[in-house]
Amino acid sequence: MTRERVKGWAAGGRLRGWGGVTGMAVACAVTASLTLLPLAHGDGTFGAPGASQGAASAVPALAEECTDPEASLPPSDADGPSIAKIRERGKLIAGVDQNSFRWGYRDPGTGTLEGFDIDLVRAIAKDVLGDPDAVIFRAIPTNQRIAALANDKVDVVVRTMTINCKRLEQVSFSTAYFQAGQQVLAPKESGIDGYDASLKGKRVCTAEGSTAYDALNEKSFGAVFEDEHDGTALDEDQLTVPNQLDCLVRLQLGEVDAVVTDNALAAGQAAQDPSVELKGDKPFTTEYYGVAAKLGADDLVARVNHVLVQYRAGGADSPWMKSYRQWLAEGLPGIKGPPAPKYRSN
Repeated sequence: MTRERVKGWAAGGRLRGWGGVTGMAVACAVTASLTLLPLAHGDGTFGAPGASQGAASAVPALAEECTDPEASLPPSDADGPSIAKIRERGKLIAGVDQNSFRWGYRDPGTGTLEGFDIDLVRAIAKDVLGDPDAVIFRAIPTNQRIAALANDKVDVVVRTMTINCKRLEQVSFSTAYFQAGQQVLAPKESGIDGYDASLKGKRVCTAEGSTAYDALNEKSFGAVFEDEHDGTALDEDQLTVPNQLDCLVRLQLGEVDAVVTDNALAAGQAAQDPSVELKGDKPFTTEYYGVAAKLGADDLVARVNHVLVQYRAGGADSPWMKSYRQWLAEGLPGIKGPPAPKYRSN
């Protein structure tokens, strides 16, 4: 996303000009380089599937029933097969977003990937390979994050990915590196008040495979949030879309009435487009982002947790806080530190 704000809403809900998100979509296509290898929608290889700092806590290992999904492996800098593979290649392959303002986006002026998630990827590369630039970035749609790991297209996914029990059946997660929650994004004059009965009859957009979609599937308040042919070759990609950014474009074009997404992402989108805002006093869920790795890549997960120990350390001068102040503080003020890590006891 660009630093240029969207120019506003025209009559009938259509965009004026090429500002903000629309301009960035064009810029991303123009400035893509060999260090960013996109994974296209429909690629045949992908047919499958404000917390404060605190002391780390240890919890029992995950049993058959997932009760504490944020509990991860203890940190370790020991080598293993996943680390050896990365070192042999000489590059960390990271699945990221290139369209989420302040999290992972390509600056159209410099062609450089920037953002909070990108800073963390570079910290992992520096620890494992000794070079923060030893990274191959791959742009991954929201609905392809798990498949990218399962098919060995990436080593890690660092893409505002919520840790939950369902996903732990398919991938492994680091400890939490950010606390977020679901919230409604809508035009300021929409009459939508939040995640409540004001959504009745409204067209609401979410990304496929997102926790926002799961929330609406559980309780929609009468909102219309599913395409007629979801999950088939005829999928309209109108209300449920491959990339979360597509929802903002739909909203700007007047094709949907609201978006449900992480407040952390929505804050960046509201910063781009002054005609939209977060609805409701606070998120209606509490969620934690983690670095995802292939299921069973325990040495890599433990190594990422080792990196995160160092990344959190230092209080106000920690790398985490410096990155937060640079990218997120304006839209998400008042956060005092990262969430405290939780570790499994064995």
